[in-house]
This record gives sequence, structure tokens and C-alpha cells, in this order.
Amino acid sequence: MSTQTNKKSSAKSFTEKRPVLAVVLIEALLFIAVFMAGAYATIKELSVSAPILISYIPIAAVLAIYYTLKRKWGFYGFRSLSSIPKGDWGYYLPLLAVLVIIALKGFRQIEASEVLFYLGFTLLVGFVEESIYRGLIVNILRPKSVRTAVITSSVLFGVTHVLSVLSGQDAFQTVLQIVYALLLGGALALLMIRNRNILPLILFHFLHNFIQYVGNDNSDAYLGIDLAILALLAAYCVWLALSLRRTPLPGAAGQGINSIQ
Repeated sequence: MSTQTNKKSSAKSFTEKRPVLAVVLIEALLFIAVFMAGAYATIKELSVSAPILISYIPIAAVLAIYYTLKRKWGFYGFRSLSSIPKGDWGYYLPLLAVLVIIALKGFRQIEASEVLFYLGFTLLVGFVEESIYRGLIVNILRPKSVRTAVITSSVLFGVTHVLSVLSGQDAFQTVLQIVYALLLGGALALLMIRNRNILPLILFHFLHNFIQYVGNDNSDAYLGIDLAILALLAAYCVWLALSLRRTPLPGAAGQGINSIQ
């Protein structure tokens, strides 16, 4: 009996044996990559988007190679949209509402080349950040508990936005952005737990960032809209959390869960 137990233990991956350490390493590596890219971009006097491009392109390549070699695309949520139950599509409607509200700020005049750049840029960001926070981190911590997976991934997602302080953004807007990231991260993590499909989350993240980049950037003039979105996201998180408590869902190992533990 002990021999079989030892074999099962040895067969576990590093993320299964040390999930907390694995998450710390993932977040640390992301910070180091972005920091080094930012330092390089500053020295070379590159554009403000350069640090993300320099750091995220190799990260995206590593993620794609890892998913392919380990055959983990499906495990980390890259599944057919048909895998989402028809009755669950209603849970994504508030995300559509967020996009509509953001679009109400209007759009600035930009050239076609800039639009194409932001399309590629925001798709890259959506893939990398959703893969890390809702793909890797949520799935690594899910066996510990749903609560741990959701809260940790959301907090880490919010912490990354502290870097906005370094870009000259005022403190009030930074606080709003952190709270916004926490609530949005919580909602996306809960959706990932519910349906284990990351594609709608990447699509939302991509469209969300794209609308923001091509939209009006006068944040002070649209404070009311920002606060409305925060209220919507707070209610959205509560709704999703309560829905998980009421509905039996497949766990990470195929077992049912009836509550957020």
C-alpha cells in the first residue's frame, strides 16, 4: 500500500506538489520579465507599449510551446465554445454590458495602421494574461479550493496594475484601476471555475483593452462611468459566487463541488 502511495506521489508534477511555490514563481518571473523589458525600453527610449511587446511575445511563445508539448491546451481551458452549456451563456452577459459601457466614452480619431497595431497588441495581452491568471494560476490552485484559486488569481492580477504608478498615473486613478482589476479578475476567475473555458475570457480581455486603447482617454471626464462599472462588477462577482454555491460543478478531478470552499 505504501509503495503505491509513494509511486502516486512521485508521479505528481511540481505544480501539484508545490502549488503555492509554483504560483509565486510564475508571478515573479512575469514581474522580472516586464521589469527588465521596461528598463531596456527606457534606456533605448522606446514607446510605452514596448515593454509589453518585448516581454509578452516570448512569454506567449513559451506558453504555446508548453501547451503543445504537454498537450495541455484543453486542460487550461482552450476548448470548443460548444462545451459551454447553453444555459450558462447568460453568465457572460454582464461582460458584454461592461464593453458597451466602456464604449459609451466614445472613440478618438486614429489611423488604420494604429488600429491594426492595437488589434495585435491587445490580442497578445489577452492571451498572455488570461493564460497566466485564469489558466495557469486558477488551475494550479483549484485543487486547494475554489476560494483560494479565485482570490489569489484576482489579487495577483490586481497587483500587476500597481506598475501603473511607475508610468506617471495619479494615485486616485491607480487605486481605481487596482480595484477594477480585482473585481474583473474575480469575475473572470469564477467564470473559469464554472465552465473551464478560457476562450470567452480571452475574447473579452482583448475587446476590453482594444476599446480602451482606441477610446477617449480623459479618465476624469468619465468618472461616473468608471464607478458604474465598478458597481456592476461587484454585483457580478456576488452573483457568480452564489451561482457556484447552488450548482454542482465538475471539479478539477471530475468530482462534484457544491460550494465555494
